[in-house]
Amino acid sequence: MKKTYVDVTARHDKNGKTTPLLLVFKDRTYGIDKVTDVRRAAATKVGGTGIRYSVVICGHPTYLFEDEGKWFVEAKESQA
Repeated sequence: MKKTYVDVTARHDKNGKTTPLLLVFKDRTYGIDKVTDVRRAAATKVGGTGIRYSVVICGHPTYLFEDEGKWFVEAKESQA
């Protein structure tokens, strides 16, 4: 696995809540269907910590991390 930084479009509401809406991975844009959980957690597969968003993209659950304004995913080496 490799830490891969991605571009994210997110909504920030008046209460300070951030909701990721879209991410760009390998020049493709993916809509985030659903956010199922948000918590501070370690990226155990690639190292680092941040706010971990458990998301569903195209029906597949995955994690999206935000660390000091930068977003990353845990990508397979062949995907990075």
